[in-house]
Amino acid sequence: MNGSSPLIYVVEDEEDLGKLICASLSDYRYQVQYCATGKALFAALENQSPEICIVDLNLPDIDGMQLVKELEHRAIGVIIVSGRGGLTDRVLGLEFGADDYITKPFEPRELVARVQSLHRRLEKQKKQLEQAPKQALFANWSFQPESLSLSREGQSESLSRAEGDMLLALLKHPFQILSRDQLLGENCVPYDRSIDVRMSRLRKKIESDPQHPELIKTVYGAGYMLTTDVKWR
Repeated sequence: MNGSSPLIYVVEDEEDLGKLICASLSDYRYQVQYCATGKALFAALENQSPEICIVDLNLPDIDGMQLVKELEHRAIGVIIVSGRGGLTDRVLGLEFGADDYITKPFEPRELVARVQSLHRRLEKQKKQLEQAPKQALFANWSFQPESLSLSREGQSESLSRAEGDMLLALLKHPFQILSRDQLLGENCVPYDRSIDVRMSRLRKKIESDPQHPELIKTVYGAGYMLTTDVKWR
């Protein structure tokens, strides 16, 4: 395997399915490591951080949602693979920072396509961060895209990568309406409310009153707009 190809950890307690996922990804030149438990994943993370983790929710030693939340601020892409296909689980997965959610049963090629899409987006984001100014100043907030951190006097917030992507897009286009597709880019979870869930999380971190947002306005039928000046440095 080419050492420069992306590394993916597959966290799945069903060994046969885990090995099938690994084999499918290996066929597309990904480096893959299988973990049967959350404990095995954390041990692997001590040695090397992957680009993407594929996480089953029903693990024997830790709740999968809690595991996703633990990964949220590690700059790792997360795809949930689960038999839980209900609305509540999908919303919760997104709220905890997952980038995508795929329900069982699924075709291995579909999962590979989701991985490829997320990988492209992560690579694009890395290039954008390399070219972007180091800090954005808006409404008394300071946002550092590279570390996905927000701060102002007496307060600091850490964003998930999905939240940071949306905020960065808004900061680059203040007073312009951005559609849902423009905000999500390739980060498109096949779930109609994914953008609403992530926008709600972002507003809770930056708005004085998230129920009546002033910084990020909803333009019904069109998208969202940042309504404040932005300075980059």
